[in-house]
Amino acid sequence: MENTITHLSAKGLYDYKLIRLAVEEGSQKAYTELFQRYYNTLYFKLLHMVHDADDAQGLTIETFGMAFNQLAEYVPTYAFSTWLFRIAHNTCVDFIRGKKNGNISIDAPLNKEQSNPMEAQMSTTTLNPEEKTIKKEKIKHLHAIVDTLKPRYKILVELYYFQELSYVEIAKRLEMPLGTVKGHLLRAKELLQKMLKNSQGGL
Repeated sequence: MENTITHLSAKGLYDYKLIRLAVEEGSQKAYTELFQRYYNTLYFKLLHMVHDADDAQGLTIETFGMAFNQLAEYVPTYAFSTWLFRIAHNTCVDFIRGKKNGNISIDAPLNKEQSNPMEAQMSTTTLNPEEKTIKKEKIKHLHAIVDTLKPRYKILVELYYFQELSYVEIAKRLEMPLGTVKGHLLRAKELLQKMLKNSQGGL
């Protein structure tokens, strides 16, 4: 493997170290650091393509969700950034194509499985003292994950997942179109599910 990655820059090698920690050890810290290292760059790249801040934020989250779901498949033939930006480009092209063809339906209600990726981790069923402690630790991890998001995006996630407001209530409170609220939360789902899955390994 050493011969395979000698072509990578110091930055690329560090990314690869984080990827191995994330995949092999389920390190939540590694996932979060990868997210933080590339969020801004990826966001502005996508903003340049779609010319809309809301769409760019949603696509950025969607890209990370897809990348983290496929992270075990990454091989260091190319830098992680190159691989990530390729996923972003393809995601954005599909989004633009769908928008032109009228196939974007972010107003459609989410099904029960999609509605709350935190539901299993924050179940309100009767817990014993040990389970309550574990639940508290998981909630701390959830807040740490959400804190990595941009403020405008973060508030949507907090209102829906932590305060359990409905789409309509969020739209009224933020004076935001209902479709935008649904779209952003739908795109955040994959990333949150991946983060939550890997946070379990750290508890």
